[in-house]
Amino acid sequence: METKLSQKFVAELIGTFALVLFGCGAAVIAGKTTAGALSGLGLLGIAFAFGLAQLIMCYAIGGISGSHINPAVTIGMLIVGKIKIGDAIAYIIAQLIGAALAAFVLMAILRGLPDFQMGEWALGSNGWGPGYQNGYSMGSAFLAETVMTFLFLFVIFGVTSKRGYSSMAGIAIGLALTAIHLFTIPITGTSVNPARSFGPAIFAGGIALSQLWLFFAAPILGAIISALVWRALDKKNVAA
Repeated sequence: METKLSQKFVAELIGTFALVLFGCGAAVIAGKTTAGALSGLGLLGIAFAFGLAQLIMCYAIGGISGSHINPAVTIGMLIVGKIKIGDAIAYIIAQLIGAALAAFVLMAILRGLPDFQMGEWALGSNGWGPGYQNGYSMGSAFLAETVMTFLFLFVIFGVTSKRGYSSMAGIAIGLALTAIHLFTIPITGTSVNPARSFGPAIFAGGIALSQLWLFFAAPILGAIISALVWRALDKKNVAA
C-alpha cells in the first residue's frame, strides 16, 4: 500500500520539528551552565542530542517518508533518483515549517526565564565570524559545511543502498550526525541542514538571518557533490 504524499508531508514536518527542538533545545537550554542549575551538556552532549534525535526519527518515520528531515538530503535523493520532484518540493516545505514551529516553541519556552533576552544568534542559530563561537571566517564556515554535508549524504546513500545494512541505517546516520557535530560545532554551530538553520534564524533575526544564505548554499552544494559522486560510484559497482 503506497503512502500518501500528505502522510509523508506530516511525517517530515514532525521529524524536522523533533530534530530542531531536541538539538537546538539541548544547545540553548541544557548546553550552558547557569548558577544553581545542573551542569551544562557541553559539546559532546549537544552533539549526541542532534545525533539521537536523527536516529530516533529514522526509525519513527523512516517507513513513511524515509526520514529525510533535511532539505539537503531531499535534494541529494532527488539527484540520485530516489524521490520525484513534486514530492521533493513538498518535503522541503514540510521541513521548513517543522523547523520554524520548533524554533517558535523553543522561544516560547525560553520566554519563561525571568531575564530572557534574544540576543544575537539566539535559539541555537548557526553563524560565523567575530562574536560567534571561535570566530571562524566565512570561508572556513562554508568549507566545513560543504564537506560535512558531503560526508553526511555519502553515509546516507551507502547505508540505504542495496549493498548497505538497511536495518542499521538509523544508527549509522545518527552517529554520523553526532560525529559531524563534534567537529563542526566550534566552527558554525553545525548546520548541514538548511531547515535546522532556517527555523532559529527567522526568529533570531539580525546577524543570524543575514548569514542564513550560507547554511542553504553550502549544505546544498555538499549534497549535490555527494549525490554525483555516489551516482558515479554506484554505476561502477553495477558494471563490475
